[in-house]
Amino acid sequence: MSYGDEHGYGGDSGRTDDGFGGTGQTRTRLPDGRNGDMYGGPRRPARSSRSLITVVGVVVLLIAAIAFANRGGGSDTSGGKDAPSGPGADPTTASGVKPVTGKNGEIPSGFARNEQGAASAAANYAVALGSDGMFKQDSRHSIVDTVYTPEAAGKLKGPQDAAYSPAFLQNLGLDADGNPPQGNTFVTRTIPVGTKVESLSGDTAKVSVWYTGLIGMSGPDSTNPVRTTWKTWTFDLRWLSDEWKVTGDSQKDGPAPVPGDVAASTADEISKAVEQFGGFTYAR
Repeated sequence: MSYGDEHGYGGDSGRTDDGFGGTGQTRTRLPDGRNGDMYGGPRRPARSSRSLITVVGVVVLLIAAIAFANRGGGSDTSGGKDAPSGPGADPTTASGVKPVTGKNGEIPSGFARNEQGAASAAANYAVALGSDGMFKQDSRHSIVDTVYTPEAAGKLKGPQDAAYSPAFLQNLGLDADGNPPQGNTFVTRTIPVGTKVESLSGDTAKVSVWYTGLIGMSGPDSTNPVRTTWKTWTFDLRWLSDEWKVTGDSQKDGPAPVPGDVAASTADEISKAVEQFGGFTYAR
């Protein structure tokens, strides 16, 4: 999913399935966040490290897709992981703040310059970067230009284009244009479970998004069925031109719950679900 693990599931516009926040989608409010300071307080990204940050961004957007491409078919043997303890759980009640209504292309915009706005921006950016649009050059460029600062986007697009090579896409079961074979559905989505504002100071913020992801090829002959993954995606944000923009990001595995005992659905059921169930716009 260009996605970070899967995503950077990318992340993958020109989407035909979930639309990461398109018109008519249900709005869901995420729990209110707190200023957890696990990184030692607010800090502005160092100017000298920007090149490294953008390179890291390229890598994390491909981790999941690469992992998927390198895995053959078979049963999912992944197990649960212990969730790390934190300073305290955020409440699961909605904040009561009205969700944003603006759109920048297909991606929500108009987030407030505060904790809730930064958290909402990070959640929606994770959805966009975890979409199948990241596997097509034109839509990938549009997503990156919308989500990242101009400086970061300029440094990302070239390396990303090289990374999403025809050979790489072929390993995922896609053609050179990022399309799946006829009769198959390529599934890649990021579904935020919660957000945490690590720091907020002036025009910069650091927000972590805990999410579950879907990545795989759904079809009668697929050897790589759709799988789930659990990750935490951390975004460094900057307030620029009345909007939060990403200057750098990183991902790590987990926290992952113990897998449930629900039987896996058929490829046909998964394909229909992807077509019938759109994505969400996330707000605090």
